[in-house]
Amino acid sequence: MSKSKRTPGRRLSAAVMLFYFLGFLLLALRDMDRLGMILAVAVPVIIFLGTSLLPHLFPADRLLLSLTNFLCALGVLLLYDTRPAYARQQVIAYGIGVLCMIVCIYAVRIVRRWERWIPLLMLGGLGLLALPLLLGQEINGARNWVSIGSLSFQPSEAVKLALVLVLAFCFARRRPLPGLVFLAGCLGLLMLQKDLGTGLLYFTTGLLLFWAASGSLPLTLAGLAAGAGAAVYGYRHFAHVRRRVSIWLNPWADYENAGYQLIQGLMAIASGGFFGTGLGLGSPTSIPVYESDFIFAVLCEQFGLIFGICVLLMYMALILRGAFIAMQARRGIHGLVAMGATALLGVQTFVIIGGVLKLIPLTGVTMPFVSYGGTSLISAMCLVGLIQGVESLNEDDLREEAHLARLEK
Repeated sequence: MSKSKRTPGRRLSAAVMLFYFLGFLLLALRDMDRLGMILAVAVPVIIFLGTSLLPHLFPADRLLLSLTNFLCALGVLLLYDTRPAYARQQVIAYGIGVLCMIVCIYAVRIVRRWERWIPLLMLGGLGLLALPLLLGQEINGARNWVSIGSLSFQPSEAVKLALVLVLAFCFARRRPLPGLVFLAGCLGLLMLQKDLGTGLLYFTTGLLLFWAASGSLPLTLAGLAAGAGAAVYGYRHFAHVRRRVSIWLNPWADYENAGYQLIQGLMAIASGGFFGTGLGLGSPTSIPVYESDFIFAVLCEQFGLIFGICVLLMYMALILRGAFIAMQARRGIHGLVAMGATALLGVQTFVIIGGVLKLIPLTGVTMPFVSYGGTSLISAMCLVGLIQGVESLNEDDLREEAHLARLEK
């Protein structure tokens, strides 16, 4: 690649690093906090490693890397402004996430015989999802977290990777039954945990992958009808689901209790206007669970609706780029892996932002890369790693074809 082609990308990376350096520095000087000074250096360094160094290790999509790192750093910045302890944990998860992303990239590049790993992924995935039923604690109506000492994690985040790989393998081999049985087992365990938000992500991803692999519209519509039936069942049998639907229809009916979170989030977005109240200003902590469920409202309050729309466009660019990488894949399983990871990130983004904007009922899932939560962040980075792994194989294939074409000449 010529120097002229590299320069715009480098300038963009430099601008992003400068943006976060100044943002953390501003907040650190406001509070005279040493952690802010450390983050002002650490976050730009991680961005540099994630966008400039990785492409030297293997072929990588720089746009995808830039978008991912910008969103991750944005989450750390918002969390540091509201609760520094959260930012400290998030930046550690961010660094671990970059390493896990590299592992996933190499896994896609190196593993050639996935049939050896699929049974282990299926058993391990179902075992992890069963843990909350044995050791978990109930939070906001769902029993989906496991705490071991000071460590808390959500097993369903890790199982997302197994779900994508298992379904991609089974659908690519034209043997969908084992994959569908695994999906049904996951959905059954999530139903027992009352974690219908994650169940919606699993189901929608599986349905999209099935349609992409088979092209069968009647069977896909039948699956959609089955999902609608499950949603009706969940509404009738789970009180917290009925409560969320009621809040979505009319949050003002119970403003001081159940509707308070949604209304505060909408008011925060409105108070930010087009250009925001400014970094470090506003009242983000007035929103219950602002750090995870309503981080998009915090973003819009401080940076404004225009910046919020730009963030949505970044997610759209990430999803479109992932879909393009999937369509460029030369092997069926790799195309479905990239498509599954992209679909999962896309559906999760729509579900959480749609809930915050009152387009759909709230589900309790996190905003990929930005929301507080180590397991969620690492899982999202691993999904990007799967997409990047497929892209690196695409680049290898293109180089090999170009080499063969030169030899033929």
